[in-house]
Amino acid sequence: MDLEDKINRVKEILADRKVAIGFSGGADSTLLAYLSSKVSKDTLAITINNHLLPTDFIENTKQSANEFGIKHQIIDMDFYENDSFLSNSTRRCYDCREMMYDNIEKTALEKGFDFICDGNNISDLVVDRPGILITYKKNFKTPFIEANLSSKEIHRYLDENNIYYSKSTTCLATRIPTNTMITKEKIEKIRLAEDYIQNNTGCRIVKVRQLKNYALCEVDDLGEILNSNSYEQINSQLKKYGFEKVALNLEAIDDDEYISIEYENGSFSYQLPYTINISETKKQFKNRIVNISKDKIELDNISISENGLIQVNNLKTYEIAVNRFMEILPKIRRNI
Repeated sequence: MDLEDKINRVKEILADRKVAIGFSGGADSTLLAYLSSKVSKDTLAITINNHLLPTDFIENTKQSANEFGIKHQIIDMDFYENDSFLSNSTRRCYDCREMMYDNIEKTALEKGFDFICDGNNISDLVVDRPGILITYKKNFKTPFIEANLSSKEIHRYLDENNIYYSKSTTCLATRIPTNTMITKEKIEKIRLAEDYIQNNTGCRIVKVRQLKNYALCEVDDLGEILNSNSYEQINSQLKKYGFEKVALNLEAIDDDEYISIEYENGSFSYQLPYTINISETKKQFKNRIVNISKDKIELDNISISENGLIQVNNLKTYEIAVNRFMEILPKIRRNI
């Protein structure tokens, strides 16, 4: 399917329903809300304010919801009051998603919206994002995954149709390494640093990761910092905020994620960045399994290994191979 076909597939999924959407104002949820506003009976955008979000996050969601003419509910959840979250274990993103989706589900159902969606897309399934397990657990709908839409295609559609979306929506807790305590002081220091870089350069995506007392700056346009020599001012200002040293990641942030496989002689293999829960994954394939062991599931021409390796054989074209991979991905259940 081309991009327009995929968009039409999403519209078909949303058409004539009362749709509730977990809404951050980022690319994925913005496109979902926009399409829903065109074809659904009614749309409710639900935004969680966990108090650890980028500056203007809430205002951006209000602006987009108002522009689309849809209902908007903001739920206040102060994560600074949650000691388990602040301990910042390796389950942080999974636990965070569970807390948020509990509240999104409750609010949606109370208001009569029984078709609850999130903006997960097919690209999210090949990166290390354990929160997808909560989407499955809650049985939230994923129209973009059903339509095989990638991040790159979503950004392209938004840009071609001049639909504004925020490029800064991720929780600032993700800037702090796991098993390191989250504090309000750390979050506010990170917020100040990111705001300064955004306000004084042309970078639209900025992430400042705190490593001990060092600031590792990641941006989407390195030239905005290097060519203008603004790194000197950034270095000086971030040290005023309390960082001991300031470093720049020389690999630019690229949020245009898409699925690419190395196809050769009718076969391909793909190494996922996480391990697979074999017992849970086998439930998704049911009668299609021809052989199963402790660490591998085999279908007719597909093997899925516990270590995250996917191997597929006997496919006539690259396009068929990509489609088969996209068919497999939503059925895989990963480990946390």
